[in-house]
Formats: sequence, structure tokens, C-alpha cells
Amino acid sequence: MISFSSVQSTAATACVAATRTALLPHYDSHKLSFSLPSKPSQFPCYSHRRQHGLRIRAIDAAQPYDYEAHLVHRFVQSTRLKIAVIGFGNFGQFLAKAFIRQGHTVFAHSRSDYASIAESLGAAFFFDTHDLCEQHPDVILLCTSIISTESVLRSLPIQRLKRNTLFVDVLSVKEFAKNIFLQVLPTHFDILCTHPMFGPESGKNSWQNLPFVYDKVRIGNEDSRFARVENFLDIFQKEGCRMVEMTCAEHDKYAAGSQFITHTMGRILEKLQLDSTPINTKGYETLLDLVENTASDSFDLYYGLFMYNKNAMEQIERLDLAFEALKQELFGHLHELLRKQLFGKSEEETRRPVLAKLPKNGTPLLPAQSETLENNDN
Repeated sequence: MISFSSVQSTAATACVAATRTALLPHYDSHKLSFSLPSKPSQFPCYSHRRQHGLRIRAIDAAQPYDYEAHLVHRFVQSTRLKIAVIGFGNFGQFLAKAFIRQGHTVFAHSRSDYASIAESLGAAFFFDTHDLCEQHPDVILLCTSIISTESVLRSLPIQRLKRNTLFVDVLSVKEFAKNIFLQVLPTHFDILCTHPMFGPESGKNSWQNLPFVYDKVRIGNEDSRFARVENFLDIFQKEGCRMVEMTCAEHDKYAAGSQFITHTMGRILEKLQLDSTPINTKGYETLLDLVENTASDSFDLYYGLFMYNKNAMEQIERLDLAFEALKQELFGHLHELLRKQLFGKSEEETRRPVLAKLPKNGTPLLPAQSETLENNDN
């Protein structure tokens, strides 16, 4: 004979199980147990509810497992990257701060001992690249000097990495970096060539609207690999960078006419040993800032901009031609003034030479207009 109490207990247990199934359909791995007192006397406070069984009175009460929080946590974890910074000098530390600030894991390696600095930033420093590669980072970021990039890349024990690891560089010359990656790395590694067009000085306050150039050289045909590239680029987008996608060849052409010229003028002004004065103009302050921003970079960087960008030699020649043209124009004015003083009005009809501007393609200067007139007269 089945007693009323046993039927009540069975019904209540079934109610609990049904409620649990409805509320937590996806989390069978998190076992939850509900039990009812076998005797009402064990819990006197429930004795008056004997006739009604177990009731769920607050469906929105805090549950043992928060499904929404779990999804958020899984999403955050899926977008976080393990980034190995090879070359943990000034620029490598500068970038690592942003990576760590956004929740990514940073492994660091350098020829110099930066273990204490890495620890203070929240990064793990590895003296041996074998140990670093065994951590299986998602991204290998080369922050070495341009002239040491090839030797550093060839020294890495890439056989210890995951076969689809993403390799990224931040060099100021892009065709050189692209060619080295393609020569050294097996085809199963991904390649992303990038150039943050700023540094620790120019980007010390903010990266807002500063250009970040990138070229997706070789990315495997898998959703996870596309997502990893986007997650890496998203780091700079979140910092406010102006994202510019272009080929490595286009970058080097533009950079020779902008970055290399800027560094060259800064180095020239540095040789002049310019000092601040009590009557600085805004223009002079700009020159002093230029010297500070360029001279703080290593000479290896400047040499690399010249050596590994085939467009740099053209810019050197154009600078030389431009300076010669400027001197000729100045001396032409002086010569005209002296002739007027010596010969008076008889020289008033003589046309002063006007030098042509440098052509955009860097070819030699066009003849002066005075020379052209003389040739036409002949």
C-alpha cells in the first residue's frame, strides 16, 4: 500500500527535477541536488507546507550557474591572444603595455635581461626561445631592429610552435620583412606585415588617429585563423588607430617620401646642435620637436630605413638636388644685386634666372629659364 506521504514526496521530487531541467538545460555537467526532509519534524518550519509540496517562488533568483556570464567569459577568452614579443626593447615594451592593458597574455624575449621590467608590466620573460616557443603563443611579434631581423627569425626554434602560428612584424620597411618571412617560414605559418606609424615618443599620450599600416600577406583558409588576425588588428583599433590596409610595396614608396625624409631632416638638424632660445618661434619649436622625436630612435633604425628601402636612395638624391637648387637661387639673387650695383640701369632689363622645381619622379633638375631663352635665341 502506497502512503500519501510517499506520493507527496515523489511528486515534489519530480517537480524539482522538472524545474531544474527547464532552468538549466545546457549544464548537465554541473550536477545540482535538491532534497526534501524525510520527516517533517526535522524542519518544523516546513510542516505547514506539507499539503502543498515544494514551490518555486522566485524564478529570477540567483542560480548556481550563470549562463550569460559563462558566455561572456567564453567570448573574452576566445578573443584573448598569447603574444610573444621578440625584441623586448623600448618599442617592444611600448606595444606590450597596450596588449596587457587589453587583457592579452604577453611572453617576452630579448638579448638583454628585461626580466624585471617584464614582471613589472605583467609579462613573462624567457631567456631561452625554446622555452618561449613551448608556450605555444598565438602570435610571434618581431620587434627587432631592421638589420637584425633575418638572423633573429632564423634563430627561432619554429619547430616547437603550433603549425598555424601567426608571425607579425612592426618594421619600418615592409617589402624586406615580407620577403624574409616568405623565404624563412614554412607555408603553414601565417604572415601579417604591419607598421605602427608612431613610437614611444609620438604615441606616448594617445594612439588616437595615428596611422597603423598592415598587409595580410598569407593567412590560412580557416575561420579561426581569420579571426585571430582580426583580434590582433583589433588591439590597435581599440586604441584609436587609423587602420590603413595597403601592400608592402605601396607602403615603402610612401614611407620613403615621408618617414625617411623626416628622419633625414631630423638627423641633419641634430648635427647642427640646435638650442632653445628665449625668442623661439613656433616654427623653430617644431624643428626642436622633430630633432627630439627622431634622435631618440637608434641609428640602426635610420640606417635600416635607408638600406632596406629601395626608394630611399632616390630621396637622398632629391635632397641633394634640392639643396643645390636652393643655393643657386640664393646666389642668383646675390649676383643680380651685385650686377645692379656695378652696372646700374643697364642691367635692369636682364631677366633673373628662375630655377624649376624638382620633378616628382626625382629626375635631374630642368634647365633654368634663362638658359632656355638663350638656347631659343641661338
